[in-house]
Amino acid sequence: MLICLTANHKNASFDLLERLAVDPGTIAQRITGHDESLAGAVVVATCNRFEAYIDVDEPAAGFEQRALEATVDAIRRSTDLESAELTGTLDMHVGRGAAEHLFAVAAGLESVVVGEGEIAGQVRRALERARAAGTTSSDLERAFQRASQTSRGVKNSTPIGRAGRSLVRLALDLAESRVEDWSGVRVLLVGTGAYAGASLAAIADRGATDIGVYSPSGRGERFAARHGIRLVEHADFAREAATAGLVVTCTTASGSVLDADILEAGRREMGAVHPHASTATAAVTIVDENTDETLAAVVVDAEAAAAPRHLAPSHEAAHALPAARLDAEECPVPTGRKLVIDLGLPRNVDPSVATVHGVELLDLETIRIHAPLEELQATDDARRIVSRAAEKYTTVSDEITLTPAVVALRQHVFGILDAEIDRARSRGDDDGRTEQALRHLAGVLLHTPMVRARDAAHAGDHERYVDALDALFGIDASLSLENRPASATDTADETA
Repeated sequence: MLICLTANHKNASFDLLERLAVDPGTIAQRITGHDESLAGAVVVATCNRFEAYIDVDEPAAGFEQRALEATVDAIRRSTDLESAELTGTLDMHVGRGAAEHLFAVAAGLESVVVGEGEIAGQVRRALERARAAGTTSSDLERAFQRASQTSRGVKNSTPIGRAGRSLVRLALDLAESRVEDWSGVRVLLVGTGAYAGASLAAIADRGATDIGVYSPSGRGERFAARHGIRLVEHADFAREAATAGLVVTCTTASGSVLDADILEAGRREMGAVHPHASTATAAVTIVDENTDETLAAVVVDAEAAAAPRHLAPSHEAAHALPAARLDAEECPVPTGRKLVIDLGLPRNVDPSVATVHGVELLDLETIRIHAPLEELQATDDARRIVSRAAEKYTTVSDEITLTPAVVALRQHVFGILDAEIDRARSRGDDDGRTEQALRHLAGVLLHTPMVRARDAAHAGDHERYVDALDALFGIDASLSLENRPASATDTADETA
């Protein structure tokens, strides 16, 4: 029985995943050494996930708990993490659910950047490390080989490998109507992960040159040096976010890294160092005092915007505004619209930023709404391929479970057949016709039991099939520990 225990970018913090970056071979050895019923283990450890795939040799009652305890103990002995924290984080998949999860991971469907190609190689290398550590089993070998085949099938049959990366360029395509001249746009990139490199390349391709990077995890210095862009320190983040015309967030942080408070704090900082900065954040409405008709709504300083202005009806009303305070050329805070593109999974930007004057938020949900139909369908098509592969894997696994019983039945029938052929020869019947007829009869008689074996395997009726062989033919085909399936109760929660 295959079990998967996983901590990934969906259920764990980056800090936790970073602390789980330990030697996979050692973890696998400690898992299999914890309990003799754990026949094998393969550990996949990357920057965005830690996953232990375990082959349980004897899936009796409580086998999930034994696998969890073994994994938690192995991790605890290799890190400073507490058992309670690990137990509360690790998600479990069992049976077909574990296989389907593995296949989806290998195909890049569970990655931060959907469709990224690196994970397939990481899954393949995880199996190689397990082989070197001596912790694989025949079932794990078959599962991981099938995962690699499924990954190739997804890559060859769908555009999923392109869809994930193209979201970056699609987002910038949607931004084109908001940007008059990319060469004059001040850009802030938040994050240094998989999307960051693609985002930077796409932004630079459009002609932007004033680009800064801020990393919530503190990895910005290396990224900035490698790509020749400005490094934004934590202390300067709010001000940089306020002055940028385009903010692109692409970090794996578990919570929001940008919200309305940060933008407003940045604007206040600019107001403290530049007397004209605050004019960008307030608006005044000019209202006709006789008709209450709105004549104009323009950006001014906060003091001027304290209350609506009621003026005599006149097209000269706008001249009553403090014109000297609206010198956009002197003020580093843009008076035009600011665009924030959130490419984070989970969401990097709090929706409250859209309430800040002049700010427009473009997130993945919006981007996908505008995505070409084939890109939306790509993930669905890939999921169907993964689901079919998992179903086939489970079916073959079930049939393999009954293989010893089927072999025992064939040996029984052909043993009787050979004895009858020898008896016929001893009576002088050696022209081959009797042997041919007997072998044909044996094949016909075995056909239905073979079909019933597959049906029993698919239905989970392994024990009943074995009992029937014993009752009808006296064949002792008791399933070994290696081939005994889980009970219906054990497998009820395959997709936990």
